[in-house]
Amino acid sequence: MSSQTTPHKFFIQMSGAPGSGKSTMAKMIGSSINGVVIDHDILRSSLLNASIPFHQAAKHAYRLQWKLAQDFMKQGHSIIMDSTCNYQEVLDEGSALADHHGFAYWYVECKVQDIDLLNQRLRSRQDPMTSQRTGVDRPPAAAVHGNCADQDSRALFQKWIDHPCRPQDNVIVVDSTANLETLRDDILGEIMRPVG
Repeated sequence: MSSQTTPHKFFIQMSGAPGSGKSTMAKMIGSSINGVVIDHDILRSSLLNASIPFHQAAKHAYRLQWKLAQDFMKQGHSIIMDSTCNYQEVLDEGSALADHHGFAYWYVECKVQDIDLLNQRLRSRQDPMTSQRTGVDRPPAAAVHGNCADQDSRALFQKWIDHPCRPQDNVIVVDSTANLETLRDDILGEIMRPVG
């Protein structure tokens, strides 16, 4: 009896609301599979620090992350894409890149149901980047246009939690209030499992 082995290279798209732990998990997975983590916030913050307006910085950061991913994939590196996955086109771009290079595509969502816990995590961030929130009701300073009411911010977070944008297949959703090492091992066990 033979079984087909899992491809050696992965394209893992992280997802989850700000403060859900996706960046921490991305780094843990990256270290475990010797993959390259591409952090959208680093790219976007660098552009913001160069005085590029917020909405333009976001668009440019997405373009840069796909170009970096493609380059690293050509070099044979697994990719962990650490960016928000709130739009279908982000999923489509990631899965198309994985397919083009023959990498196994996975979507990993870090989920925290408690908005107050997300708020606590965001407020306790050490040295937040320019593009990052510092609270549920504290969007990045560069993104603020007028007043941002707590209720609106909470509604946005609730939408991210209740209605994430997910692909049809190869979806892993974890409760990221649990032990992160255990969650990492569970994720690795799922993506490395032979098929057939």
